[in-house]
Amino acid sequence: MNILVPIMQGFEEIELVSIIDTLRRADINIIIARDSNNDDEMVIGAHNIIIKSMCKISQVDIDSLDGIALAGGFEGMLNLKNSKEIIEILQKLDKQNKLISAICASPIVLAQAGVLKNHFTCYPGCESEIQVATKYTQQATCIDENIITANGPASGILFALEIIKKLQGKEKYNKIKSEMLIVES
Repeated sequence: MNILVPIMQGFEEIELVSIIDTLRRADINIIIARDSNNDDEMVIGAHNIIIKSMCKISQVDIDSLDGIALAGGFEGMLNLKNSKEIIEILQKLDKQNKLISAICASPIVLAQAGVLKNHFTCYPGCESEIQVATKYTQQATCIDENIITANGPASGILFALEIIKKLQGKEKYNKIKSEMLIVES
């Protein structure tokens, strides 16, 4: 399985690393790809933590993807939202009913691409930026057809676990959840 995790200037570090780490524990191949206009492999997050990307988005075989996971961070979200490549990838994956997921402010990007369905969650306050006929929920995570959204940094691991459940089933989800010592509250 291949999941694209775009990394843009100003990404939310906790969310990005939670996604990558948790999905890799489930043996999901993660492609950390930067903006195609950025020649620098190193990308600076919202809190000045630098993460090395693997390639440019233009170098990714989009047809080989099983889904995409967008980290948040307000600046990172704006860069995702303004990326024609990202919008086109989201639309293509949605037409193929493949997994689309976004956390924190990044459900705004899903709205921009026109792929949100009926319900979503996001970082509190960002829902006012989403001007489509969908219903905002205050849940930590929200699953709606092929779309998974989450509200922010504290939900990063839960978000990634929902991606695992969607792609690999409840057994793998429970295994990784148990290994990570996640307990129901």
